[in-house]
Amino acid sequence: MPETVPHVVFRGVSKTFDGVTNVVADLDLEVGKGEFVTFLGPSGSGKTTCLNMLAGFVAVSSGTILVHGRSVEQVPPRKRGIGMVFQNYALFPHLTVAGNLSFPLEVRGVGEARRKKLVARALEQVRLQGFEDRRPSRLSGGQQQRVAIARALVFEPDLVLMDEPLGALDRRLREELQYEIRGLQRRLGITCIYVTHDQQEAMVLSDRVAVFRAGRLEQVDTPEGLYEEPQRSFVARFVGENNRIPGVVEELDRGLCTVRAGSGRIRALRVVPDAVGQPTTVSIRPERIGFAVAPGSYRNEFSARVEDVTFLGDHLRVTLSVFAKRDMVLTIPNTVGHGGVLPGDEVRIGWAATDCRALDCEDDGP
Repeated sequence: MPETVPHVVFRGVSKTFDGVTNVVADLDLEVGKGEFVTFLGPSGSGKTTCLNMLAGFVAVSSGTILVHGRSVEQVPPRKRGIGMVFQNYALFPHLTVAGNLSFPLEVRGVGEARRKKLVARALEQVRLQGFEDRRPSRLSGGQQQRVAIARALVFEPDLVLMDEPLGALDRRLREELQYEIRGLQRRLGITCIYVTHDQQEAMVLSDRVAVFRAGRLEQVDTPEGLYEEPQRSFVARFVGENNRIPGVVEELDRGLCTVRAGSGRIRALRVVPDAVGQPTTVSIRPERIGFAVAPGSYRNEFSARVEDVTFLGDHLRVTLSVFAKRDMVLTIPNTVGHGGVLPGDEVRIGWAATDCRALDCEDDGP
């Protein structure tokens, strides 16, 4: 398990390239020693800029970054002791696999005998023993990325940064390498900060996920926490499929609230709203919605019309019209009898009050 001692600290970090617009704004974040933290967000959200500031490739505009309790702003990249893995592999095409792995060791003045041992160990870690004399052009995409990972590990750093390292690979290989990276990180006990826009990848890999939007940190939590307890509409929308129902708060009752949504009234957990009349977005996951087999099956229960049914192997995705909203989605397991749900059917659907969350008013921005 990761230790609680902070390995990396971003303290009030901001970055502007034009002196006017912050691409990263007031970032406060701690990464524990041995922790795997993923920076997740859409393109342009600032996650890669944060990684580059930590690596030393981009200067901090304000704030400070600490590694092992010491500021690194004045330390050049090559002396920060950080391993880096990039999406495009960044291998030297004229060098063999062994040559690519030896290069960072030579730069650090490691002797030849020690270099050979470290290269052999790194190749063993990524399951590429026997590939020492091959050039990158003779390797598959997955093998090249394994070499890139081995090169980041060969000088035995305790902090590794990965910037969309699997983005160029096909889906099957990407999924395979996700589990390899996670297993390797756990075995070695290194701290890893990983950048991706793929929420499934973030869920598989991470101890915690930091969700970025427009240069700001929206929420940091475990994968389960982000999915089950989003604090913002953007997080609910970005992490997993989610139904968003706009409405206005009619009543507040301790931890719950009542929201008027079109012709319906929804009882929901009160996460953001603090006043009657406040606009809100109710968030409900598709798998938390069910068909009401009898009146009163759910606290929230409504009439709906089935618009479409999509077969997705182990489950069905049912699109519904409800509250004049034509894109409500529920999912049901693919079991015997699912043919009873057909487009055009009038049905009753429902969900528990504790399964939906009243969040901030969704602006549908990036």
